[in-house]
Amino acid sequence: MKNICKLLLAVLLISSTSCKKYLDVVPAEYSSENDVYNNINLTEQALARLYNALPDEMQAYFTAATDETYHHWFDNGEAVNAYKYNLGSWSTNDNPLGNWSGKYQDIRRANIFIERIDNVPIPLDRESYYAIWKPRYKAEARFLRAQFYFELFKRYGAVPLLTSAKDVDPDNLEDTQVARNSVDEVVNFITSECDAAADVLPLTQDGPQTGRITKGAALALKARTLLYAASPLFNGNPLYSGIKNKDGKALFNTSYDKEKWKRAADAAKEVIDLGIYSLYNPFPDNPVQNYAAQFYTRDYTETILPRIMGNSTDIDGNYLPNGSPFKGNGKLTPLQQLVNAYEMKNGYPIDVQGSGYRTDGFWSGELWDGLKFQNVSNISNMYKDRDPRFYASIFFQYDVWRFDATKRPVRLAWFGAGNGVTDGWATGKPGTNPWGYNVRKFLSPSYDRNAGSGTGTRNFPIFRLAEIYLNYAEAMNEYQDAPNQAVYQYLNMVRGRVSMPALPILPDDNTKEGMRKRIQNERRVELAFESHRFWDVRRWLIAKTVDSGPALGLNARPSAAELQATGLNESSEEAGVAVFYKTVTLQNRIFTDKHYLMPIPQTEIDKDPNLVQNYGW
Repeated sequence: MKNICKLLLAVLLISSTSCKKYLDVVPAEYSSENDVYNNINLTEQALARLYNALPDEMQAYFTAATDETYHHWFDNGEAVNAYKYNLGSWSTNDNPLGNWSGKYQDIRRANIFIERIDNVPIPLDRESYYAIWKPRYKAEARFLRAQFYFELFKRYGAVPLLTSAKDVDPDNLEDTQVARNSVDEVVNFITSECDAAADVLPLTQDGPQTGRITKGAALALKARTLLYAASPLFNGNPLYSGIKNKDGKALFNTSYDKEKWKRAADAAKEVIDLGIYSLYNPFPDNPVQNYAAQFYTRDYTETILPRIMGNSTDIDGNYLPNGSPFKGNGKLTPLQQLVNAYEMKNGYPIDVQGSGYRTDGFWSGELWDGLKFQNVSNISNMYKDRDPRFYASIFFQYDVWRFDATKRPVRLAWFGAGNGVTDGWATGKPGTNPWGYNVRKFLSPSYDRNAGSGTGTRNFPIFRLAEIYLNYAEAMNEYQDAPNQAVYQYLNMVRGRVSMPALPILPDDNTKEGMRKRIQNERRVELAFESHRFWDVRRWLIAKTVDSGPALGLNARPSAAELQATGLNESSEEAGVAVFYKTVTLQNRIFTDKHYLMPIPQTEIDKDPNLVQNYGW
């Protein structure tokens, strides 16, 4: 089993690529599906291939295509694709995150595995061993197939449910042309598969089994699916009343059902009541570190299902500031909209009277540099006394990182005409960050890029307990007329991990609408850069507001006139800082009603006339 798990890990670390063959794990000396399913070792490789298709959402696509960040490598393919969503220029034939055919290939692989695993021959001396593991393998594959369908559901809503590996006969295509199943049918299929898998899977997968699917992972997928299904995008949305199959079958239920929120709440509580997960909390006296460290260590206390990642410094190199002490590439600029979402440490949003938020003046004190507290000075009052997760997630002007090694604070304002003097080049050169902020979350302080020592040892949390707590709080708040103690309890557990004060604080916190805003904001800051925001703003039907209009940063590219007006040396740090703290527009973004769901690829509709298109496409 150790060798199997090593194989599983190795395959998980290989980037997934599409292939004409459905089973592309077959070694060169084998050529058929029968070869794979007549050899248990090759069958296990086929399962590892399914694991490799788990969502890999630690990509700049998802954060740069919503109101979290701006991707400024403007001549890079990843940035170009993010801009398609930012500018509304994606289409039925150009949808970089659609992955329709790729997911259906994964589903076909899973269907083949599920159909054939029971009959794979086992050596006589291994029968007792595989009597335990074959049912688990099948349950894992059923979970993975459900996960693949969830990936399609959150993109397209109603999709065809294919549960057998039917071969395509090119001379009789009508037998394989299918219509879309309704949203309710898709949701019910995913959740029933999760329940079936949960009945078989163990509570934990320890030691060499770590990273395999567990009962908790199956129930977490069920909880997330039901939360999405209860949300405004799919629950009573009149926009989709006209989307019907050609036989008149409605694909979206446009009648609001409050009970869907109760189902979502119950599913989240089922995960919580397993009692085997706890919020990552090794540094309770240091709330910044208490939050930050789980994203650069292999945490298995809060993480319900990790995507296993090998030791790597790629993320560190991409996100670190650009200047010589850091030697990063500063790929993403967190937007001012995200920065403004972090509350003050007293629990007040920055735009509420009494918060204490100021944009004028500067302060001196201490900041956590990833390894220890350091004295800092000349920090804008914009960044004083904020939610500790802000300091763990975002670099800002005169922030500190591994100060004993870097010897100076981060400098993102205009200074010396850019050219490497600042940590965010202020010229037009791609590959650097010129807009006032850098991403700090996920970075490992053990890695010294300047010295070339250390490495990153992290996984990506596909599901973690904090999300489940927030799912439960949201679902219970929406189900009731006003928030009750259960809503506050689980929201406050997430806040308490970083020493944020318990809710309610403001009068509006006692109302359903006020608590909805709090919960949505809590998800925004707690789950920042984890690819939730892209989907959350869609299921809440707020993307047309938050993903339209100007994306804002800071004035790290001032005009010559602005610098001259300071009366200071135009190339000096002082002049750059003097004009730095004002918002500027990085990009004017476009989001319309049709963008809430992705379009069925036109190539698929051309092949299958039973498929009908989504709204607006």
